[in-house]
Amino acid sequence: MPLIGTVADDLTGATTTGVLLARSKARTAVFFNVEAASNAEAVEELDAIIISSNSRPLPANEAYDKVKDATIALKNMGVKYYQKRTDTTMRGGIGVEIDAMLDQLSEEAVAVVVPAMPQSRRILVGGYSVIDGVALINTPVAQDVRTPVKENYIPRLLAGQTRRKVGLVTLDKVLAGDEVIKEALAEQRAAGCQVIVADAITLEDVENIAQACIALGWDVVTVDPGPFTAKMAYHRSLIGVEEPNLPPEAEEAGKTVLIAAGSATPVTKKQMEVLCEDSRHVRISVDPLSMIEGGTTALEEVEKAVHKALEYLESGSRPRAILFETALHGELLNLSEEDNKRHYAHGMSADRINAGLGMIISRVLEQTGRDRIAGLYTTGGDTMVNVCRQLGVECIEVLDYVIPQTDIGRLVGSYDGLPVVGKGGLTGNDHTACDIVDRLFRESERTLIRK
Repeated sequence: MPLIGTVADDLTGATTTGVLLARSKARTAVFFNVEAASNAEAVEELDAIIISSNSRPLPANEAYDKVKDATIALKNMGVKYYQKRTDTTMRGGIGVEIDAMLDQLSEEAVAVVVPAMPQSRRILVGGYSVIDGVALINTPVAQDVRTPVKENYIPRLLAGQTRRKVGLVTLDKVLAGDEVIKEALAEQRAAGCQVIVADAITLEDVENIAQACIALGWDVVTVDPGPFTAKMAYHRSLIGVEEPNLPPEAEEAGKTVLIAAGSATPVTKKQMEVLCEDSRHVRISVDPLSMIEGGTTALEEVEKAVHKALEYLESGSRPRAILFETALHGELLNLSEEDNKRHYAHGMSADRINAGLGMIISRVLEQTGRDRIAGLYTTGGDTMVNVCRQLGVECIEVLDYVIPQTDIGRLVGSYDGLPVVGKGGLTGNDHTACDIVDRLFRESERTLIRK
């Protein structure tokens, strides 16, 4: 029976938490929505279940309902410990989603929010979020096309979203160790706070907060990007020590990696430019406006991209990787303006672009055959969801990460065992895309051995 249950607001976030648990010997599956999790077989064999609510860009009432339904599904599976997985850059309606989860749990439940992910240089100091040495509101996430973040002080950000009182345990208390942390947490709760934010700059800080929570004996809902949940699970003796899960080096047996780049961030753009400096990696640009238009226009654009990919795959110099992208060339579209221009519901333009990328990947796989593909690589949680939906995938069994927040797993269901990597748009350095392609070839060989 799964003991750990997580609701994540998007798929790449779900895999980030899942990988930390999987690297610690917990068999972990990530489901794309509540229905997939509820209909899954053999969930009793899992140690942890993670459901993506896909709620990050949704209006507050819709996000609430999505997280509520996912929490109820986890309760029905017998989950004992709960996590509300947050984005490392605090995008979305986190406070609303905390309410949705706490409303379904015991009256004694308290949300402890530890936004730090030190291994990705995401820390919290004095309640202020710092990303790779830069204040959150001065990073590209402040201009995110769907969920921009304009507030850097996390207690204030959450207080504007939740019905519950928000408290803060500051860094000086955290650095003093778990006994002082325990006292500080108790003080915040005595003051009526049911959502308590804690500073952290190192994994040791995160671990000390976890030990303090366990010593208090509280019914804690962990609210974090993953490290706090993993430390809580370890000190509850639910998981082992985290360690890499690397396959052996292997020859690249003439296969190709398929890449769907749905992210439009400068980070992703640079990574793909570096990737395509290698002549073995080719780029196919897909017109985003055709995808947004839908209907015959979108289908024609999909077929054009599929035809071009098959030409590459059937040529004498088969590419090592094929990149399908809609936002890494030309002028960056304002997707909200595109929605308004066409009288679409909020987010429909982005959904249509991602659905088009998913359709392209699906059709290429159908026509070229799974055995000729080393793996799939997607950037952006919505892109990954759409690719997996088009492929008819049940869930992803997570395995490891290439770097933190760049997670590798195997498809379950259709194309069973095919390696897949999901990466957030703001993660990694200039060479991360190259590293991901290398890793997918290694995982492809491990999959063959597993079969």
